[in-house]
Amino acid sequence: MNARTGAAGLDPRTRAEAFLSGACGASRVAIERWERLSGGAIQENIAVDAVVEGGAFAGRQAWVLRTNAPSAVATSHSRADEFAILRAAHAAGVRVPEPLFLCRDGGGPDFFVMRRVPGVAAGHRLSKDDSLVPDRAALARELGANLARLHRVRPPVAALAFLGDAPADHARATIAAYRGDLDRLSAVRGEAWPALEWGLAWCARHALAPRAPCLLHRDYRTGNYLVNEGRLAAVLDWEFAGWGDAREDLGWMLARCWRFARPDREAGGVGSARDFLAGYLEAGGEAVSPEDTRYWQAMAHLRWAVIALQQAERHRSGSQRSLELALTAHIVPELEQEILDLTAGPS
Repeated sequence: MNARTGAAGLDPRTRAEAFLSGACGASRVAIERWERLSGGAIQENIAVDAVVEGGAFAGRQAWVLRTNAPSAVATSHSRADEFAILRAAHAAGVRVPEPLFLCRDGGGPDFFVMRRVPGVAAGHRLSKDDSLVPDRAALARELGANLARLHRVRPPVAALAFLGDAPADHARATIAAYRGDLDRLSAVRGEAWPALEWGLAWCARHALAPRAPCLLHRDYRTGNYLVNEGRLAAVLDWEFAGWGDAREDLGWMLARCWRFARPDREAGGVGSARDFLAGYLEAGGEAVSPEDTRYWQAMAHLRWAVIALQQAERHRSGSQRSLELALTAHIVPELEQEILDLTAGPS
């Protein structure tokens, strides 16, 4: 929620106070801190410190209010849908901020409120600073175990009906989606990306046999979770979650593009793939082979390359002028090189 006034004429902070008073069953809620948090290019996160008078939440509360950022993209879930996903993950024992209240009052953009969790999310810090992660093997195992708990959520789930049906063949459906995105970009830009086309063709030829679908985060990586006192505190940013093959989340976490300052640490730059996958197996995750993770790492780099090109096009077309979006395209050659490395060998 930004400085824009809602449709009901209330500024966002006043609107939030009024909504929270009712949601908490309180006589009054006074917001003492209203501060936009860093990050959140797709959604906006506001740190809220509030004093609640009366009701079950009486006292001082530390919350995060999450709403649409001006740069929100069509492929991300609505805040109401993300709230439902967060509730399902929380119920499954996944470490997430506890979702508390959803506002759809029509007085402005929808938002939801969750408990604020302390910790550090910045990948460049977590990958380099051993004081933040003194036991990297333990953190990698926690990340794997947490993901296994998420993957226990299987369709159908009535509260997640908006996710639609799980694809019968997640890999091939994903390839088709990326190919469609790339074709549209080529038509608009008048350009071609042969390395990406090669990667898509390789993935189509080597598509893995489907597995039973489960709930995926679809952006499970360093930068999207909090570490507090060396431990996994909470996983953030659920706006792309959906049904699919669990190996997609594993490959995304292990992809080189998310290792920040430590490419030698395969699990998000913070630990080893061995420890990450061991934690996943110990918590009930299904076994994966090196070929499985290699395949989904290639798919991860394809996905990130397509997203980078889409973001750059938003800037180039004038639909959203942003230096950050413009610079994103500069990572594409590095992603193309990684795709070529991962797909080298017999085709």
